Amino acid sequence: MKRSLVCCVIFFVFALSACKEAGWKPGIPLAKGKLKIGVMYSTDPFRQNSGLPYAHGLGVLEMQKTLGLRDDQILNRADVNDMDPLSVESVIRDFIAQGVNLIFAASWGYMDTCEKLAQEFPSVIFAHATGYKYNDSNFTTYFGRVYQARYLSGVIAGMKTKTGRIGYVAAMGKQNSQVASGLNAFALGVERVNPEARVYVKVTYSWFDSMGEVAAVRALIGAGCDIITQHCNSAIPQIEAEKAGVFGIGYNNDMYDAAPNAVLTSVVWNWEVYCTALVQSIIDGSFTTQPYFGSLKDGLVGLAPLNKNFPWEARTLRALEEERQRIESGEFDVFDGILETNDGKRIGKAGESLSDDEIKGGINWYYRTVIEL
Repeated sequence: MKRSLVCCVIFFVFALSACKEAGWKPGIPLAKGKLKIGVMYSTDPFRQNSGLPYAHGLGVLEMQKTLGLRDDQILNRADVNDMDPLSVESVIRDFIAQGVNLIFAASWGYMDTCEKLAQEFPSVIFAHATGYKYNDSNFTTYFGRVYQARYLSGVIAGMKTKTGRIGYVAAMGKQNSQVASGLNAFALGVERVNPEARVYVKVTYSWFDSMGEVAAVRALIGAGCDIITQHCNSAIPQIEAEKAGVFGIGYNNDMYDAAPNAVLTSVVWNWEVYCTALVQSIIDGSFTTQPYFGSLKDGLVGLAPLNKNFPWEARTLRALEEERQRIESGEFDVFDGILETNDGKRIGKAGESLSDDEIKGGINWYYRTVIEL
């Protein structure tokens, strides 16, 4: 009896040890076949033009194809309410119970819950999109210099507007640096080619609010805006722009199909650039939690092709290419020098650029040419 009990204990210890060895450990390569990835989204990633979820979902699919992962190695959860921490935590715990060792959390509102659970589950990697928090072991964050592409889209808008009034549907107000930095970069691009133009912003206070986005677009058009762009997770602003007979500039993915008679271009994400690199680093044991902040030059962010349904003046194409080259060469990075806010403050220093940390978490102001509705 004692011998049997001892054997059971020894077996249990070895089984537990083997289980631990099969999990992820910092600095140790994890065999590709042992990877199991959970991806959570605030809306359906497979519904076209659903914004960041759709663009990110395409990126994960491209990563899977590139690295040759099986379908059963990737679990997707849609409609995880990023305003409900208990729901977010429940989904993450369910992922981990199913053996997930890498979680992509593709919404700003998942950040704090990821930070909390990363401490509880040190053998699981948490990768949070769009935020700024991370730790030194298993919690990282990833975003990109989308403000560079926003700036370029501002150049296009500044050259195309006839009224000198351009509308911006914003999911969050200036307390959210992710949204505010993109809006300000867009305004700077507009100003570069059209100093007299102004950017009007209407905030919905939701990443996805159909009725709120419709109301925002109508308010902006009512204010005289003849181009509508956006930072929200649907193509509704572009569809409404088309209905009203004005131009639009999409976001997250190419929104041409949603409104081909309005969309000039779209500011797009190519998330596969990051997702593929991250998963490969886990496989080869080189993973670190150093935050990723990809750029126009990296290919993480960019512009969709210009809409061929519309005529494009040579001067617009020339200005767009000149500004793109200035950014990609490192000569210019949008938030350079002293910037004046719309409430009279001065931000930055002559001869310097705002730091990455400031851009990701400290831009809580609007540029001087931005008007709040």
